[in-house]
Amino acid sequence: MSSTQGSDEGGAPEQLAFIRETVRRAKPRTWHGAKRAEHLPVARVVVDKGVLTIDKFFDYEVPAAMAEEAQPGVRVRVRFGARVVKGQREGGELHDGFIVARLEKSDFAGPLAPLAQVLSPEPVLTPQLLRLCRTVADRYAGTLADVLQLAVPPRHAKAEAEDSPPPLPRPDAPAPGGWSRYPAGPEFLGSLAAGGAPRAVWTALPGPGWPYEIARAVAATLASGRGALVVVPDGRSVARVDRALTELLGEGRHAVLAADLGPRERYRRWLTVSRGSVRAAVGTRAAMFAPVHDLGLLVVWSDGDSSHSDPRAPHPHVREVALLRAAEEGAAVLVGGHVVTVEGAQLVRTGWARALTADRETVRRTAPRVRTVTDQDQHRDAAAQAARLPSIAWEAAREGLAAGGPVLIQVPRRGYVPRLACGRCRTPARCRRCEGPLEAAGADAPLHCGWCGEDERDWHCPECGSFRLRAQVVGDRRTAEELGKAFPRVTVRTSGRDAVLATVPDEPALVISTPGAEPVVDGGGGYAAALLLDGWALLSRPDLRSGEEALRLWLAAAALVRSAGEGGTVVVVAEPTARPVQALVRWDPLGHAGLELDERAQLHFPPVARMASVTGSPAAVADLLNLVRLPQDADVLGPVPVAALRGEEQERALLRVPPGQGAALAAALKAAQIARIALRTPEAVKVRIDPTDIG
Repeated sequence: MSSTQGSDEGGAPEQLAFIRETVRRAKPRTWHGAKRAEHLPVARVVVDKGVLTIDKFFDYEVPAAMAEEAQPGVRVRVRFGARVVKGQREGGELHDGFIVARLEKSDFAGPLAPLAQVLSPEPVLTPQLLRLCRTVADRYAGTLADVLQLAVPPRHAKAEAEDSPPPLPRPDAPAPGGWSRYPAGPEFLGSLAAGGAPRAVWTALPGPGWPYEIARAVAATLASGRGALVVVPDGRSVARVDRALTELLGEGRHAVLAADLGPRERYRRWLTVSRGSVRAAVGTRAAMFAPVHDLGLLVVWSDGDSSHSDPRAPHPHVREVALLRAAEEGAAVLVGGHVVTVEGAQLVRTGWARALTADRETVRRTAPRVRTVTDQDQHRDAAAQAARLPSIAWEAAREGLAAGGPVLIQVPRRGYVPRLACGRCRTPARCRRCEGPLEAAGADAPLHCGWCGEDERDWHCPECGSFRLRAQVVGDRRTAEELGKAFPRVTVRTSGRDAVLATVPDEPALVISTPGAEPVVDGGGGYAAALLLDGWALLSRPDLRSGEEALRLWLAAAALVRSAGEGGTVVVVAEPTARPVQALVRWDPLGHAGLELDERAQLHFPPVARMASVTGSPAAVADLLNLVRLPQDADVLGPVPVAALRGEEQERALLRVPPGQGAALAAALKAAQIARIALRTPEAVKVRIDPTDIG
């Protein structure tokens, strides 16, 4: 008897588990023969099936039992690919989707399949969000379903069952605070508080104040009764803006949307925004679609950071989504950073936005002193042989440590290896036909262009005439070892890909960091000095944005250093005559962006022109190029070989069109992709509109 009882006790959990698994796998019933809803019996659905050939809406019949819950914006399950049997649609695969409208009748003449299930009565796809996703999909030659996967997070039933708190009353308009350092700052803040929609490209002053200035802009928008959305490139920046908003507004007025929260907590916070419990949100790239009610302000911080470009199809960029959304919803825009991108300069030049900058006297008062050392000086300097530091940099580090503060040392990681550059002056080796980067397959292989594929058999540096080429860089770990020997008994900390430090104590130490991973000094005191090593490695990257990116990374590090009046010094090891180095010395990112924009206009490069990249196997790329019907005056650069994917040969072509034809280019590429699918072409081709890295 006891053995039988033991068997029964052990079997109960087994049976419960079997029942749970059966319930979990049970498919929703098909409502054939069920009574049809009397009012608005047709549901128009976007099916979550990201295939170009079905990038459209489909109509389904609404059973009467679902009539109340099946409202526009809710998640549903539908059968896709059903066949007609005896006047009814049967079979088909189950797919998730969203109802976008309820209609009296359908344009489709045949019988409609009924909705299979309403997954949740929560309306998560608002009309504004649907329009934005459709616009983004068209701009980037993608599907609405793909964009919806980026815009609407996965459902979490437990989070959805929780009630969201009631919204707090609007706060008072804040004082200008740090915005008073900018001549147009108080006016910008006042316009937000009055319900206006100003558009600005903001060149932030050095120092730790930018999160608090963003917080004041958000507070002014909330004071007008509207919502605000802030998108920053990384979690550390999210934490800084979150802390500033909490200090200024208190708890409960904003939501943090970060990927590391976990699915339940992130969805719970997303629902507080969707339900209107909070009117402000801050987060990384995925937050760009957050459904903030009555959106009045969009803030994009450091829009040149590559993290703002989504790696998932159709690869939208946060800045471009913000501009599209602002135009759609009539919101203000604040695109800011320590550096101004070429796209930001174009917004100012066309008059779409105003430049929000401080006067030169304020810049000089807040910025550190910047000194330059050439790479050749470093090699000739005997003091540099022991620790890779020329005498000027070594003295700056020693004085900074003696002053009681940490010293920041920025070292490009090995991922920043350029293809080829002049061995004497570090000028990038570029093609004489299209200005693309030159590269070589091996030590004895001839040079060829990475864009158009043309061979270059007689290259010499246009700046100094040298025939020597160079491509090498020393990593941060070796630098830490060498500096540890040069500065014994001094703490050495590293911050990089393996372990990124958020903060460091305000005490003497050497902080060695890769670009973009620089920690903030506790208490806002700032570094006593910063040494920016191997500048040529950043400047010589084989990319159209190498100069802009180098200046962005240098200014981000230099902005953490104390002002010149407090003894702050920045030493950059790079060619002093290089344009980004001069912009760093003068602390003039807007002027640098303007010159870059002039060059892009002469060469017909983005953002003045629009561009798309097409990547795949040689046969697939050739097939798509034969099918695509490009707009008039379009250029095709390449195709040229690129890095192999899983051992398979890959090629890339760049397609360029004049201004105003970007939409036509995206439509042509989308049509060509649809044609390839219809012809059952097996090999896929990756299409990317406005690629951030074009070599």
